[in-house]
Amino acid sequence: MNEHNDTESRPEDGQASEGQEAFQEKDEGVDFDGRVPSSQMRSYALLTPDLKQLYMGFYKATYGKSQLDIKTKEFIAIAASLTSGCKGCLEGHLKKAKKHGATAEEISEVIAITLGVAAASIVDRSDIANYTLGGLYDMPE
Repeated sequence: MNEHNDTESRPEDGQASEGQEAFQEKDEGVDFDGRVPSSQMRSYALLTPDLKQLYMGFYKATYGKSQLDIKTKEFIAIAASLTSGCKGCLEGHLKKAKKHGATAEEISEVIAITLGVAAASIVDRSDIANYTLGGLYDMPE
């Protein structure tokens, strides 16, 4: 049954439903996807202090005064985080975007655009593969 259906049967005898188990796991330090939340890890743990300093200098420079306002930069960072699969980055940039006035509608649009580009990349890769194989598959137009 749908987890959000009010008519679903309730667990008896103190048993937790699947959704409740996920919340319990999250409370015990495991996120919904089975990973430890980024907030519980030491960030940059494998970088030497010199490399971390170089990285942080570059990162801070990208947020300096430029042609783009901070909210727009956060939208770009959200899209980049989604496409690169960086969960900690995504969480951080969502928080920063909200701090700089991003609305839920704007975030939804950023996600939709990112989704569209990601989908187009799959079409592009499959077109290239099919072309490389000499047009192995041909769809009617």
